Amino acid sequence: MPIFTNIQETELCDDLRTSAQEQVEFMLEDDEKIPLAIADDEIKVEIGILVSKIFCSFENELFSLILEPDIANKDIEKKVMRSLSDLEWMCNTLLKMDLMKDFVSHWANISSNLLKVIEDKRLDSILWGLKIKLIEVTSKVLDAVGYGTVVLPAESRVELLKTWLPYIRKMKFLSDQMGKTEAAFPYKMSEDLSQCIEGAIVSLVSALPSNDQADILADWISAEQVKYPDLSEAFEIWCYRTKSANRRLDEALTESATSLSPSS
Repeated sequence: MPIFTNIQETELCDDLRTSAQEQVEFMLEDDEKIPLAIADDEIKVEIGILVSKIFCSFENELFSLILEPDIANKDIEKKVMRSLSDLEWMCNTLLKMDLMKDFVSHWANISSNLLKVIEDKRLDSILWGLKIKLIEVTSKVLDAVGYGTVVLPAESRVELLKTWLPYIRKMKFLSDQMGKTEAAFPYKMSEDLSQCIEGAIVSLVSALPSNDQADILADWISAEQVKYPDLSEAFEIWCYRTKSANRRLDEALTESATSLSPSS
């Protein structure tokens, strides 16, 4: 039967994909020549092309969700999840290869479009697994940027934070609420994931220019779900630096005024 054949083909593709991924992971761990190969510019170009193709495939699959008349179509959901899982694997692999910048740049570039799709009102009460998986991948990006594995311009870091922080905050609140009303609800943000995101965001915020820190922290303080992420540490760092900067400015102005006074 055609349906059974399609299922078999899908399972075969999944098996081949898994086997290929495992082989790459084995090579990265055990082949001493791999670091030399990674350093080759031609290989870096090929990896960049592959990353672009996987991102393009994922975007196409994701956008097909809102174009699908049957918004709860399980086959479409599985294809999107498979494509996102490929991206997650690519992210983990590039991290081992010290080549995360391409991934982070692509993710930052498509983030706004991703959220436009996933926050479509028709998806409000479905696709929880996909939503949590998006946050898991985003946490790896925030971690890479927050702890300096990937260096982005300040404006790009601000945009990344302002794009994802409200969504992560909302999803944390909603998934926790669902967990309270449905004991068997499987799609909560784990404690490890929550702490990982919180730590990365604190680090990221603390490294931004002071005015950008002030904007993000003001938004955090005024948010309804202010309990997560807890940016108290980032706020304390900002307060300390601001007070220190103001004190140094006052001292400089006083010294300048003294040196310019006629009696000096």
